[in-house]
Amino acid sequence: MTMPAFAEGLGGRLPSDTEKAAANQLRSILAAHASGDAKLRVLDEITNTPAEITLTPGLSSLLMELLRHVGRGDAVTLVPVSKMLTTQQAADILNVSRPFLIGLLEQHEIPHTTVGRHRRIKAEDLFAFKNQRAVKRAHALSQLAELDSDYL
Repeated sequence: MTMPAFAEGLGGRLPSDTEKAAANQLRSILAAHASGDAKLRVLDEITNTPAEITLTPGLSSLLMELLRHVGRGDAVTLVPVSKMLTTQQAADILNVSRPFLIGLLEQHEIPHTTVGRHRRIKAEDLFAFKNQRAVKRAHALSQLAELDSDYL
Protein backbone atom coordinates (compact mmCIF):
# COMPACT_ATOMS: atom_id res chain seq x y z
CA MET A 1 0.00 0.00 0.00
CA THR A 2 1.35 3.42 -0.88
CA MET A 3 1.31 6.17 1.71
CA PRO A 4 -0.82 9.21 0.92
CA ALA A 5 1.20 12.32 0.12
CA PHE A 6 0.09 14.07 3.31
CA ALA A 7 0.87 11.11 5.56
CA GLU A 8 3.73 11.35 7.97
CA GLY A 9 5.16 8.08 9.17
CA LEU A 10 7.32 7.53 12.19
CA GLY A 11 10.22 9.33 10.57
CA GLY A 12 9.51 7.44 7.34
CA ARG A 13 9.94 4.04 9.00
CA LEU A 14 8.17 1.40 11.02
CA PRO A 15 8.25 1.70 14.83
CA SER A 16 11.40 0.40 16.52
CA ASP A 17 11.26 -2.26 19.24
CA THR A 18 11.73 0.47 21.86
CA GLU A 19 8.83 2.49 20.40
CA LYS A 20 6.63 -0.61 20.26
CA ALA A 21 7.41 -1.37 23.91
CA ALA A 22 6.72 2.24 24.94
CA ALA A 23 3.42 2.23 23.02
CA ASN A 24 2.34 -1.01 24.71
CA GLN A 25 3.33 0.32 28.14
CA LEU A 26 1.39 3.56 27.65
CA ARG A 27 -1.61 1.62 26.31
CA SER A 28 -1.58 -0.55 29.44
CA ILE A 29 -1.49 2.52 31.67
CA LEU A 30 -4.38 4.14 29.78
CA ALA A 31 -6.39 0.91 29.83
CA ALA A 32 -6.12 0.78 33.62
CA HIS A 33 -7.82 4.19 33.78
CA ALA A 34 -10.30 3.70 30.93
CA SER A 35 -13.44 4.63 32.86
CA GLY A 36 -14.17 8.34 32.76
CA ASP A 37 -11.60 11.08 32.24
CA ALA A 38 -7.99 10.06 32.75
CA LYS A 39 -5.33 12.52 33.82
CA LEU A 40 -1.93 12.18 32.26
CA ARG A 41 1.01 13.83 33.99
CA VAL A 42 4.07 14.64 31.93
CA LEU A 43 7.30 15.93 33.44
CA ASP A 44 9.03 18.70 31.52
CA GLU A 45 12.69 17.70 31.78
CA ILE A 46 13.95 21.23 31.10
CA THR A 47 11.92 23.10 33.72
CA ASN A 48 11.34 19.99 35.88
CA THR A 49 7.67 20.93 36.26
CA PRO A 50 4.78 18.54 35.71
CA ALA A 51 2.04 19.28 33.20
CA GLU A 52 -1.35 17.62 33.61
CA ILE A 53 -3.48 16.68 30.62
CA THR A 54 -7.06 15.43 30.89
CA LEU A 55 -7.88 12.67 28.42
CA THR A 56 -11.60 12.39 27.73
CA PRO A 57 -12.98 8.90 27.00
CA GLY A 58 -13.11 9.69 23.27
CA LEU A 59 -9.54 10.94 23.19
CA SER A 60 -8.40 7.98 25.30
CA SER A 61 -9.98 5.45 22.94
CA LEU A 62 -8.46 7.17 19.89
CA LEU A 63 -5.05 7.21 21.54
CA MET A 64 -5.46 3.56 22.60
CA GLU A 65 -6.24 2.57 19.00
CA LEU A 66 -3.17 4.42 17.74
CA LEU A 67 -0.96 2.87 20.43
CA ARG A 68 -2.33 -0.61 19.64
CA HIS A 69 -1.19 -0.29 16.03
CA VAL A 70 2.21 1.18 16.92
CA GLY A 71 2.66 -1.51 19.59
CA ARG A 72 2.11 -4.19 16.93
CA GLY A 73 4.64 -2.49 14.67
CA ASP A 74 2.08 -1.37 12.10
CA ALA A 75 2.44 1.71 9.93
CA VAL A 76 -0.25 4.26 10.81
CA THR A 77 -1.71 7.10 8.75
CA LEU A 78 -3.99 9.74 10.24
CA VAL A 79 -6.52 11.21 7.83
CA PRO A 80 -8.52 14.31 8.85
CA VAL A 81 -12.20 13.80 7.91
CA SER A 82 -12.29 17.15 6.12
CA LYS A 83 -9.40 16.14 3.82
CA MET A 84 -10.05 15.78 0.10
CA LEU A 85 -8.44 12.59 -1.20
CA THR A 86 -7.25 11.59 -4.64
CA THR A 87 -8.65 8.42 -6.17
CA GLN A 88 -5.37 6.60 -5.44
CA GLN A 89 -5.37 7.66 -1.78
CA ALA A 90 -9.02 6.61 -1.41
CA ALA A 91 -8.34 3.27 -3.13
CA ASP A 92 -5.43 2.65 -0.76
CA ILE A 93 -7.61 3.34 2.28
CA LEU A 94 -10.30 0.94 1.03
CA ASN A 95 -7.62 -1.57 -0.01
CA VAL A 96 -9.03 -1.80 -3.54
CA SER A 97 -7.62 -1.00 -6.95
CA ARG A 98 -7.98 2.51 -8.35
CA PRO A 99 -10.08 1.28 -11.33
CA PHE A 100 -12.44 -0.50 -8.94
CA LEU A 101 -12.81 2.69 -6.88
CA ILE A 102 -13.52 4.72 -10.02
CA GLY A 103 -16.28 2.21 -10.83
CA LEU A 104 -17.79 2.85 -7.38
CA LEU A 105 -17.63 6.60 -8.02
CA GLU A 106 -19.29 6.26 -11.42
CA GLN A 107 -22.05 4.12 -9.87
CA HIS A 108 -22.57 6.94 -7.32
CA GLU A 109 -21.72 4.62 -4.41
CA ILE A 110 -19.40 7.27 -2.94
CA PRO A 111 -19.99 11.02 -3.32
CA HIS A 112 -17.17 12.87 -5.05
CA THR A 113 -16.37 16.12 -6.81
CA THR A 114 -14.48 16.73 -9.99
CA VAL A 115 -11.70 19.32 -10.08
CA GLY A 116 -10.76 19.77 -13.73
CA ARG A 117 -10.37 16.18 -14.92
CA HIS A 118 -9.55 14.81 -11.47
CA ARG A 119 -11.97 13.25 -9.00
CA ARG A 120 -11.69 14.12 -5.32
CA ILE A 121 -13.35 12.25 -2.46
CA LYS A 122 -14.01 13.79 0.93
CA ALA A 123 -12.45 11.54 3.59
CA GLU A 124 -15.66 11.79 5.63
CA ASP A 125 -17.67 10.34 2.72
CA LEU A 126 -15.10 7.62 2.13
CA PHE A 127 -15.12 6.51 5.76
CA ALA A 128 -18.94 6.57 5.81
CA PHE A 129 -18.92 4.24 2.78
CA LYS A 130 -16.31 2.02 4.43
CA ASN A 131 -18.37 1.74 7.62
CA GLN A 132 -21.56 1.11 5.65
CA ARG A 133 -19.80 -1.64 3.70
CA ALA A 134 -18.57 -3.22 6.95
CA VAL A 135 -22.12 -3.24 8.34
CA LYS A 136 -23.43 -4.89 5.16
CA ARG A 137 -20.69 -7.52 5.31
CA ALA A 138 -21.40 -8.28 8.97
CA HIS A 139 -25.12 -8.61 8.23
CA ALA A 140 -24.47 -10.93 5.27
CA LEU A 141 -22.11 -13.02 7.38
CA SER A 142 -24.67 -13.39 10.15
CA GLN A 143 -27.31 -14.44 7.59
CA LEU A 144 -24.90 -17.04 6.20
CA ALA A 145 -24.27 -18.33 9.72
CA GLU A 146 -28.04 -18.63 10.28
CA LEU A 147 -28.47 -20.53 7.02
CA ASP A 148 -25.59 -22.81 7.90
CA SER A 149 -27.08 -23.58 11.32
CA ASP A 150 -30.39 -24.52 9.67
CA TYR A 151 -28.65 -27.31 7.74
CA LEU A 152 -26.94 -28.82 10.78
